[in-house]
Amino acid sequence: MSESLSEAVRAALATLRDPESGQDVVSSGMLQGLSARDGMVQFALAVPRERARALEPLRAAAERAAAAVPGVLSATCVLTAHRDIPAPGPAAQGHAHAPGHGHAHAHGPAPAPGAARATRPAPGQGPMLLPDVGAIIAVASGKGGVGKSTTAVNLAVALAAEGQRVGLLDADIYGPSLPQMLGTREKPRATGGRIIPLSRWGLKAMSIGFLVEEETPMIWRGPMVMGALEQMLGQVEWGALDVLVVDMPPGTGDAQLTMSQRVPLAGAVIVSTPQDVALIDARRGVRMFEKVKVPVLGLIENMSYYCCPNCGHTANIFGHGGARAEAERMGVEFLGELPLKLEIRELADAGTPIVMARPESEEAGRYRAIAQRLRRKLGEGGKGPRILVD
Repeated sequence: MSESLSEAVRAALATLRDPESGQDVVSSGMLQGLSARDGMVQFALAVPRERARALEPLRAAAERAAAAVPGVLSATCVLTAHRDIPAPGPAAQGHAHAPGHGHAHAHGPAPAPGAARATRPAPGQGPMLLPDVGAIIAVASGKGGVGKSTTAVNLAVALAAEGQRVGLLDADIYGPSLPQMLGTREKPRATGGRIIPLSRWGLKAMSIGFLVEEETPMIWRGPMVMGALEQMLGQVEWGALDVLVVDMPPGTGDAQLTMSQRVPLAGAVIVSTPQDVALIDARRGVRMFEKVKVPVLGLIENMSYYCCPNCGHTANIFGHGGARAEAERMGVEFLGELPLKLEIRELADAGTPIVMARPESEEAGRYRAIAQRLRRKLGEGGKGPRILVD
C-alpha cells in the first residue's frame, strides 16, 4: 500500500514544474526522501540555497498536490539545499529559446564546473530565524550516551513549570528521542504552510521523529540535515516564547554550525559524565561554542553517582567531580550534579519527565535548581537573547 501511495504522490508531483528551468520536480531530481506510510507523506525538494525564498510557492504547491492524492491523510514538504540542481543536458539546451526552458544559458556559454556552487551564499547567511523567541539555549555534549536528552527535557519542563513560555526542539535528525521522552507519537498538523508544534507537559515541541515512522532511518547527507533543521526552526509556528531549549545531537558538526549561524543563541549548556573519556569530548564542545562566539552558560555533571534503589547506597561508577574540576579549569560555571537513578531512566522511557511525574523528589529539585540558575543568567523581561553577567 505504501509503495503504491508513493507512486501516486510521485505522479502528482511530476505535474509541478520549476518556474526557472521548466523541468518537473521529479525528473529534475528536486524530489528527495519521499516517504509515505499510513497516509503520512513527507518529502523534500532540493534547491539551491539562494533560490529557497523564491521557491516557497513551489514548496506549498507540492505539499497541496501530495495532500490531494487519495489515501494521503497529511503531507509535509520541506526545502533543503541538499545539492545543486544539475544544469540541463545537451538535449535540453538545444531548446534553449523555447518558453520556460534554458534561460540561464540561452545567451552565453554554460558556467564552468563548480561555478554555480562557488557563487552560492555560505551556509548560515541570511536573516536570523526565530525573532519572537526571547532566549535560545543549546543543550549539548561532545559525545552521545551522557544523558543529554533527558537533561534537556527535564530542564525545559522545569522552566515551563515556573510560568515560562517554553519550546523544545529536538535537533538530532539521525537519532531523535523526543517522541519517546515526551510520550507521544502524534503527527503535527500543517496550516497555511506552517507546521504546528505539539503541546506536551506545558511545552511546544518539535522533532523529526514526529514526522517519520519510529524505525525509519534518516539516511541523509549533511546539507539535507541542515536544511531539515532550518525548516524546523523557520517553518514551525513556535509563536512568542520566553525560552527555546534545543536538544543538540552529540558532537561538533553540521547541526551545531547551523544553530550558531541561523539563530541568535543565548548560550550553550554542556552535559558530561565524570570520567575522563567524556570530559575530553565535553572540552571540545566548550571550545567549539567559543569559536563560534556562543557563550557557554555552564557544565552539568550527569550520572555523577549511582544511587541503589533498594538500600540508597551511592557509588561513583564513572568517578565523581570530573565535570566540576573541568569547569574550573576552563573558566566556566559548574551548574550542578545529577545522579544515575533508576527512576529517572524509567520515567524518561515512559514519556513522563521526573520533574513533572515526581516533583517532590530530590532529583526533580536538582533539575529545577539548574533551570532556575539558567533563568537568572538569561535574565527576565525584554526581548532578544538576554545574558546577565555575574
